[in-house]
Amino acid sequence: MAPSSPSTPAAGQPPVAPALTGIEAGAIIEGLDDGIAVVDDHNLILWGNAAFRQRFGESVAGRPVAELLHGPMSQTALVDLFEQARRGASPTLRYQCDHEQWLDLRVAPLPTPGPQRFILHLHDVTAEERKRQKLAALHHAGRALNNLDADALAEMAPAERIEVLKHNIRQFIQQLLNYNVIDIRLLDRQTGRLVPLLSEGIMPEAAALDLYARPEGNGVTGYVAATGRSYLCSDAACDSRFIEGAAGAKSSMTVPLLFGDEVIGTFNVESPRADAFTEQDLQFAETFSREIAQAIHTLELLRAEKSSTASASVEAVAREVALPADEILNTTTRLLHNASASDPESIELLRRIIENVRTIKTTIRKVGSSLAEPSVVNPRDAVIAEKLNGKRVLVADADERIRRSAHALLGKYGCQVETARTGREAVDLAGSGQYDAFLLDIRLPDGSAYDFYRKLRELQPNAVPVMMTCFGYDSAHSIVKARQDGLRAVLFKPFRPDQILDVLLNPCPAPKPVAAS
Repeated sequence: MAPSSPSTPAAGQPPVAPALTGIEAGAIIEGLDDGIAVVDDHNLILWGNAAFRQRFGESVAGRPVAELLHGPMSQTALVDLFEQARRGASPTLRYQCDHEQWLDLRVAPLPTPGPQRFILHLHDVTAEERKRQKLAALHHAGRALNNLDADALAEMAPAERIEVLKHNIRQFIQQLLNYNVIDIRLLDRQTGRLVPLLSEGIMPEAAALDLYARPEGNGVTGYVAATGRSYLCSDAACDSRFIEGAAGAKSSMTVPLLFGDEVIGTFNVESPRADAFTEQDLQFAETFSREIAQAIHTLELLRAEKSSTASASVEAVAREVALPADEILNTTTRLLHNASASDPESIELLRRIIENVRTIKTTIRKVGSSLAEPSVVNPRDAVIAEKLNGKRVLVADADERIRRSAHALLGKYGCQVETARTGREAVDLAGSGQYDAFLLDIRLPDGSAYDFYRKLRELQPNAVPVMMTCFGYDSAHSIVKARQDGLRAVLFKPFRPDQILDVLLNPCPAPKPVAAS
């Protein structure tokens, strides 16, 4: 029988394309790069396309799915996948075939008459998973790079601190990025000279070369330091900016060391192969370079203004009390949240504890200020302190460094800072008093940052909402969803102090929070 002709479209309407025949659709499925299989109600393979057969062998018909997918994945998880499909869902599960390969498995019910059938779809996500794992590893390495014993560092001479930093940077770069030719330089702001910090696999004469942060005449390194832009040199023989660092180098990758958006140095690697570095390599290098910049700042290897005697005295007192006091506040607010309404005496006692802890923190700062020696105050700092004095700020971040930094920076200008390690602690604190602003990290250990953001917005509708992220990887899209719900400020860690101050001094107006559906 000849196939029926497509119906004639009405005047002015585009022609209707004829439907694919079963043979044409089958040919398309057979040629897909993804593995496709039809599975019966007993989880036996009925048919697999070419990609599926190539992965598991030509004789897949009649074999159980569990026999083919026998990697580290729990068989209970596989059974649950098909149970969900039987209920009409189309669930997906990430499956690690071995140590080198990952697949996304998707099971969907096949809408055909007769016995139940399923479509099993296998999509290779190895590249995506490797990227995710490497970004996570770089993030953890960065935290380790900065997680140094403060007391031990205080006892070290500056040269010893530098050696500790160089050892850790070298170790992480070699282990995670697999680079053995490394050149890291720090920018001297007074002269513009790029001072060598770490040279590994670089020729001595190249390491000793004087380079300056100028776009011309100072190689790729000088160009990157001057512009703040990363640079891939795919073929050294054809690049006029390239200056050979390692003998026989044929390509290089150079990224700026950025603290906030300020260039503080450069990170350069070279390879004996042409075109050795990819855009993904560049992303990884840029991610880790920010961690290096943070470590350099933490160890005070850069020029910075010394704190005055007065602020040093105040901070020394406040620093020792800040986090323990926050710990008492978090514990007490949780007890208050869980307290029975039938026990008003306990509720009143807990409220008094919260009030007294806050009074103690404020009193310590006032007493510390009164004991400090008089000093010359920067006019700009005086203006900022006048605007921020007494402002109450809530900071939620699992990283102790961030919580300590918030106390140190904002406390200097008279802010009353309270911090939480988890989203739950932040919500409890938000229910115990009013805040002028809250800063919420997107990587909280106990749940969705966006869900906590919504709760904080409901409890603190007049507070300036701010979210923080380390390297921009936001798999839950918390920032995108929060922007649709009143978020006006995002801080990318490591951030400069003036960026936080700018958010608090010049808050963008935000609409009232939308009630949760």
